[in-house]
Amino acid sequence: MKIIVTGAAGFIGSHLVEKLLSLGHSVIGIDNFHNFYSEDIKIKNVLESLNKIEYLVEILSRDTKEEKIEMLVKKVDTNNYSLEYCDLKNIESLDKIFNENKIDMVVNLAGLAGVRPSLENPLEYEKVNVGGYLNLLECCKKYGVKKFIQASSSSVYGNNKVVPFKETDVVDFAISPYAATKKSCEVFGHVYFNLYNIDTLQFRFFTVYGPRQRPDLAIHKFVDKILKNEGIPFFGDGETYRDYTYIDDIIDGVIKGIKYLEKHENVYEVINLGESDAISLNKMVQTIEKYLGKEAVIERLPMQPGDVKRTYASIDKAKELLGYKPTTKFDDGIDKFVKWYLGGK
Repeated sequence: MKIIVTGAAGFIGSHLVEKLLSLGHSVIGIDNFHNFYSEDIKIKNVLESLNKIEYLVEILSRDTKEEKIEMLVKKVDTNNYSLEYCDLKNIESLDKIFNENKIDMVVNLAGLAGVRPSLENPLEYEKVNVGGYLNLLECCKKYGVKKFIQASSSSVYGNNKVVPFKETDVVDFAISPYAATKKSCEVFGHVYFNLYNIDTLQFRFFTVYGPRQRPDLAIHKFVDKILKNEGIPFFGDGETYRDYTYIDDIIDGVIKGIKYLEKHENVYEVINLGESDAISLNKMVQTIEKYLGKEAVIERLPMQPGDVKRTYASIDKAKELLGYKPTTKFDDGIDKFVKWYLGGK
């Protein structure tokens, strides 16, 4: 199959590209290299995912972002992979990609990320996360692409009182603009399924971590700061809980979703992809300390607006429909992340 993967230079996207190519699929990666964090990190993600890391120094030696990305696009182009420097808000650019290729499926992992930043700029989050998604759906409608996977988020559950979180739970009470955009995308996805027969899986990801994780996310940030003897921001009393899910398990779930869509029609499903094991902030820090062999300097701060108190996934539906079965326990995942981080230094 020829599959579009948006957010292809990001954390989850680069891992998915790597896996799809290993399975023999053709991939068109789309990314706008947004300045949410350094383009150098995303360039390294792409090269790592394609086993072309030898080009990193040459590419990063270029003077401007545009020159770096132009060289990257040329270096990674092969018969089964191409990278498009494209913004989802630009429907003309997206239309050109769809027009020039016979696309079998779209996996949309792109979007503005982060709960706390969305509080500062909700309008931009709506334009990118909802507007960009609608542009992709319009292109699918126009060019007859009938298979779509959308990255949703555990944040849609808000401060749900009942655990574990189930896909049948009411999710009308978002507590951040980011979460609201993800819920909006689930609703629009059903509209396009109902009107235009675009088979869709909406995957609610639960706190994904592992190699290539974004530097602003807690595990990556904490490892970095502990090693630098800097204080780590510790919000609340440490008794907030997250369902941390290792990247390999998430990718396995997405691949199983792709195979499911290949074999089935008339599909619209919302599915949790998590570990189904809630870990406290206190335990997370203690586990990182264990594998670094170093204690953290704690900077205690109040709980932040928009942060949920707990996420905890029911994965029964994913198991039943897809055969999903996460295998990486939290300790093992942190061990792997620390080894990857130290190996890159």
